[in-house]
Order: sequence, then structure tokens, then C-alpha cells
Amino acid sequence: MTGRRYWCPVELAVDVIGGRWKPVILAHLKEGVHRYGELRRRMPGISEKMLTQQLRELTADGLVRRESLDGRVPHVEYRLTEEGEALGPALTALYAWGERRAAATGITFETPA
Repeated sequence: MTGRRYWCPVELAVDVIGGRWKPVILAHLKEGVHRYGELRRRMPGISEKMLTQQLRELTADGLVRRESLDGRVPHVEYRLTEEGEALGPALTALYAWGERRAAATGITFETPA
């Protein structure tokens, strides 16, 4: 993103968190720390390749931190950075808007298996 010119702050924000999956990933991480498999189960419509790519981009942009935890079974956890946590109010507003929109249009949400 360095060197790119922006004409509006929303343009920058959408460039960093835009797309179908990044806001969804951020919303799940807003709820708390998740392992890769947990995120994958919460987002059944995303491919493993896409989830990996989106997590790498969010990490590179400084919104998500990937932590390897060594124990009896090594695993990786993802959490929001301080910069990512600053998106909390925007994510909450998007969630609330989505709920209102769903209610107004009769859309229902499925629960991942």
C-alpha cells in the first residue's frame, strides 16, 4: 500500500479492510482470540487458501497478530492488534446495520455446523 495515493479516508479504509472476508475475520477476532480451525468453522463459505491469504494480509497490515504457542501440541492463535481493536466501533456498527437490514428484508442467518 505504500506509495498509493488516496483521495478520501474511506478509500484508504476500504483498501485495508475491504473485500468479502476481511471484515468478517475482523468481526470474529473482535469477539476474542481464535485458532485457525475455529475461524474456518465459523466461516464455512471461505476456502482454506482464501482464509490463509486474508489472515496474512491482515497481519501484514498490522491489524491481526499471529502467535505460535508451543506446548504439547503446537498451535497458532490469531488476535487483533491495538490497531485492529480500534476498528471495534466500526465493526459493531456494520453488525448492527446487517441485523437491521436482515430484519427489514426477511433474511435469516445460518449457524455454522
